[in-house]
Amino acid sequence: MRVHRFWANCTAVVVAVVLTGVLLIGCYTVPVTGRKALNFIPESQEISMGLSAYNEMRSSTAISANPGYNAQVTRVGRRIAAVTGFDHYEWDYTVFDKPDTINAWCLPGGKIGFYTGIFPLCGNDAGVATVMAHEVGHAVAKHGAERISMGLLVLAGQAAVAVATKEQERENRELIMAAYGVGTTLFVALPYSRKHEYEADRIGLMYMADAGYDPREAVYFWQRMMKFSEARGGKPPEFLSTHPSDAHRIAQLQQYMPEALDRYYRATGLTPPRSGVTTPSPSGSTLLSAPIVRSGGGR
Repeated sequence: MRVHRFWANCTAVVVAVVLTGVLLIGCYTVPVTGRKALNFIPESQEISMGLSAYNEMRSSTAISANPGYNAQVTRVGRRIAAVTGFDHYEWDYTVFDKPDTINAWCLPGGKIGFYTGIFPLCGNDAGVATVMAHEVGHAVAKHGAERISMGLLVLAGQAAVAVATKEQERENRELIMAAYGVGTTLFVALPYSRKHEYEADRIGLMYMADAGYDPREAVYFWQRMMKFSEARGGKPPEFLSTHPSDAHRIAQLQQYMPEALDRYYRATGLTPPRSGVTTPSPSGSTLLSAPIVRSGGGR
């Protein structure tokens, strides 16, 4: 299989690097959570692979001309990008014209894709921010590179490795697309682990709050997604196929909500309501306001 050949090619590179003493192990600190993650993939290579995959998607998939969707994604995207600290990313946003596809992704380097099918469930800018910040969370945490690195670590122990082929560039592109959830019908999927999903939720919640979007909207978005899934007979859309259950996801979002609300009020300059006072969210739902807990956590 093409992916297997690529694993072998990457393994050859990693083995050679280890033997020459240039690289023994890679470690990356995930933003917001501070988790130490395994990463053998140089950021420059990861960004290059992401750009190649992004260009492939843009050339092979219809792009939406809907001015409202395009403006919304760009508007929200710029605000999310501004708070990540990844100023070296060349952020770009594309809306793909696929009404039956409920999905979105962010590739390394800040290349973001939204499908028109997800907008009705987003509902408003805060809903788009929920989705986008979650996907950006995967990218800045380098979850795809971490999964690739884990695979390389396992394969590096094998005695036989393949010699790189002329198809390596194409296989690099296909692997990064699979690693970040792009093009599931073409490639072997590399689903995010629950650990990665929860981490992306946490990062995304903080980023949307820092960007001035009410983080409580994240809960409403995932509730809408779950209701949509139930209406389809329990079959989740592609966007939810590897995600944790709604109850667990919402429970974690609520766990981090005090910190997120603190960041939201600081970002917007709004005055927090008194604890225990019911306040309407921007979507019109009523919430029992969470007590504001000061946190020294950075971005």
